Amino acid sequence: MVTVSETQVTWLTQDAYDRLKGELDELVANRPVIAAKINEAREEGDLRENGGYHAAREEQGQIEARIRQLQELLRTAKVGDVPTESGVARPGSVLTVRYDGEDETEKFLLATREEGAHGELEVYSPSSPLGQALLDAKEGETREYELPNGGTMKVTLVKAEPFTG
Repeated sequence: MVTVSETQVTWLTQDAYDRLKGELDELVANRPVIAAKINEAREEGDLRENGGYHAAREEQGQIEARIRQLQELLRTAKVGDVPTESGVARPGSVLTVRYDGEDETEKFLLATREEGAHGELEVYSPSSPLGQALLDAKEGETREYELPNGGTMKVTLVKAEPFTG
């Protein structure tokens, strides 16, 4: 039996790390503003019928959840540059793959969703079943991964190239 106790590592470019850190700093700096909104609404009277109070509390809850999410993400982030080499599947690579039994290929970016949107390019996480299977694969190599329904799928790495934006 294999147990995984290792914390999930998130790969981020320096750009994405800086952007997320900026968002976190801004949210933390705005905490007093939300607290003031709650206090103002509280002073309006009966809390059971005070929509402004409940909305401010809801907003505070969402902001606190995002702060916790960003703190954890940045705590476990491994910051690295986008790969410069072609031929090997690494976080930050654009991968072209062919699934077993299909003629068509699929192209996607191997990165975390936190890296941001990349136009038409689909993003798959290195920690997803497909991402884990392809990590460090070389062009032409076939790997197998487990599908959500318990079956397995074979996928061949056709091409791996650095993401150029």
